[in-house]
Amino acid sequence: MEQILSTLTHLITNYISATGLFGVGFLMTLESAGIPIPSEVIMPFSGFLVFQGTLTIWGVAFVGALGNLIGSLIAYYIGLFGGRPLVEKYGKYILLSKHDLDVTDKFFQKRGNLTVFIGRILPIVRTYISFPAGIARMKLTPFIIYTFVGAYIWSYALALAGVRLGENWEAIKIVGRKFDILIAILIIAGIVWYIRRHIRNNSKLKTQN
Repeated sequence: MEQILSTLTHLITNYISATGLFGVGFLMTLESAGIPIPSEVIMPFSGFLVFQGTLTIWGVAFVGALGNLIGSLIAYYIGLFGGRPLVEKYGKYILLSKHDLDVTDKFFQKRGNLTVFIGRILPIVRTYISFPAGIARMKLTPFIIYTFVGAYIWSYALALAGVRLGENWEAIKIVGRKFDILIAILIIAGIVWYIRRHIRNNSKLKTQN
């Protein structure tokens, strides 16, 4: 795994060095579209280039957020036009019912703005939050606004860390990895809770029948 991350970091830094702001935006677009390219490498390295005087902090933060928004819209529409029909048709095989979709719809209608905003500044979650937003048919205008604002904060913070760390910008990956592990544990715990709840509810229904 360490070798894979090292190779990926080398490819990312070489690409950004060669393409500048375009490369930052393009890679951040891919990341938000669901492709696991770590922004924890993209943005701190961009910050390092700001430290060297090659780029500006406002430029890399804006382009990073814009790329995130474009990628998020791609993921949103995949969830809306592709994910929802699949869940409605095959959801029962992964313990997803029509009731679950209705609950998700209501949740995103009431708390979607905050959910998307917070999701954009959380490791792992930020890459995939747009899919459920699309499946839940969250209103597009607030989705765009809160996605961009959250993505800008994330992009600026990581780029600023790269500026502050300078040649030691890769140190941010160590901190980011710890957060990734924590978020992954919480996600797994949530999945386990969800499965147990469905099994328990199904058992109650069978008992009642």
